[in-house]
This record gives sequence, structure tokens and C-alpha cells, in this order.
Amino acid sequence: MSTPRSDGKAAEQPVAVEDAVLRAEGLVKRYGSVTAIDGADFDLRRGEVLAVIGDNGAGKSTMIKALCGAVIPDEGTIWLDGEVIHFHSPLDARRAGIETVYQTLAVAPAMDIAGNLYLGREQRKKGLLGTVFRTLDHKGMRAEAQRQLDALGVATVQNIGQLVETLSGGQRQAVAVARAAMFARKLAIMDEPTAALGVRESSMVLDLIRRIRDNGLPVVLISHNMPHVFEIADRIHVHRLGKRVAVVKPDDYAMNEVVSLMTGALRLAEDGTLVDQKAELNHRLNPRSGG
Repeated sequence: MSTPRSDGKAAEQPVAVEDAVLRAEGLVKRYGSVTAIDGADFDLRRGEVLAVIGDNGAGKSTMIKALCGAVIPDEGTIWLDGEVIHFHSPLDARRAGIETVYQTLAVAPAMDIAGNLYLGREQRKKGLLGTVFRTLDHKGMRAEAQRQLDALGVATVQNIGQLVETLSGGQRQAVAVARAAMFARKLAIMDEPTAALGVRESSMVLDLIRRIRDNGLPVVLISHNMPHVFEIADRIHVHRLGKRVAVVKPDDYAMNEVVSLMTGALRLAEDGTLVDQKAELNHRLNPRSGG
């Protein structure tokens, strides 16, 4: 019924409130008779990439939206740096230092790269030009945008004044990720950042996420791409039927085992062993059959 771990590793234990950048307990969100998240727990450690995986309809997107203010949970508690928080909109989360890169990118194609990086946060010129005439400091924004891209190692963008509509899919994603890295003080949430990208462009985005983590900013990565998850994640949050069912390290479990946890074929016991759900059910129904 169960597969013991040869290395004797136990299941990942919950992170204490004071040790987590972002933590949630007992999140519940209902839409009429449908329960999207059902007592979901979550924790993000400092300086890590935490991958969140789950089948379609598992409730992971709703949970992430609750963490970044896009959805207000009906029940549960969320802590940011050990303090209870109540977000009423994504703007509240941004003010608290949480930046989100959505799958739809939310870039303005007709604007240049610097304009997209500072979208909604435009800087005005100093003095009367800025305070009275509200003139934007385009030169200053372009210089700082170039500095930020250089610091993140984004070498594929040649001209900071280039229109985003002329960029490739990977370059557009890099702009969105760089914008999050520029303004996130606590953490960045990235929803399917490599979806619809080619192998080379996906590798570029993953390298960018890795550099952001190495700079000290924790990242939540929502992805269906298991090879990418195992390549970059420090821990994997497995979401199923509206709640967290396991948190594992990629080095401790094989990819097919994690997929089985996601689909419900296996469950993770407290001692770190993987239990075959079907075999366990058969044993309960037929205790004399052995197994």
C-alpha cells in the first residue's frame, strides 16, 4: 500500500508564521453552492521559489487570487511577514509589496518598454514641470528601466525605447517579470510565465526567475509544466480539490510521484511515505486480502 522513502525523509512540516514571508490557514471561498477553496493552507519561505501545481479546477488559481487581493476569501487568515492582513483589492497587495504577473501579461503593446515597466507608477520631473505641469520624466524612467534590466541580466532587449508590440513572446514575458521584480518588496507571484513560449524563450524566463530568487525575492510560480517546476522550484505545493494535499521537495520525489499526488492516485503520509489510495481502499474493503 505504501512506498517508504529510502532516505528516511519525512513530509515537509508547516512553516511557522514568523518564518514565512506569506502564510495562510483555512482559506475558504464559495461561489453559491460551489466551493472553490476548501480550507486551503499556504506558506512561502524567504528566498525560495515555491511552485504551486494542481489539476484544472483544483482551486489553485482562486487561492492565489485570494493571496494577491483579487478575491476576498469567506474564511481563513493570511499573514504577511507575521502580521495579519486583509486585502480588498490587488492594489492593496501591491501597496504591501506583492507583485503579480498574470498569464495574460497585462502589457501595453503600443507603449515602449520603459513605459510598460512604469505603467501606473510614472515618475514626474522635479520642480515646477512635475508638480505644476505634471510633466513625465521619460529620460529618468528609461535610464532606471535600463539599469533594472541590466541588473536582472535581460540581454535580449537592445533598445529600452522599443515598442512592446515589436518584441517576441519571451521578451514580452521578460518585461512583465522585470516589472514585478522592480516593485515587489516582499514577493512576486507568477502565473504560468512560460505558457505558450518556445524552449529557448522558456529557458530565458526561467533564468530570469532564478536570478530574482538569488537576489533575495521569494517567488510563487503557478505552472502545469512539470519539467520546469522540477528545474527551478525549491519546494512544490500540491493542490487538489480546493486544498493543499502535500508540500514536497523536487530532490526527494520523482516527477511521476508528484503527478500522482496531484491526481489523487497517491497521498503523502506524515512520515513521508507515499500511500497508494486505490490499494488502501481495497485493503479497507477486503482486510483479509493482505497487501
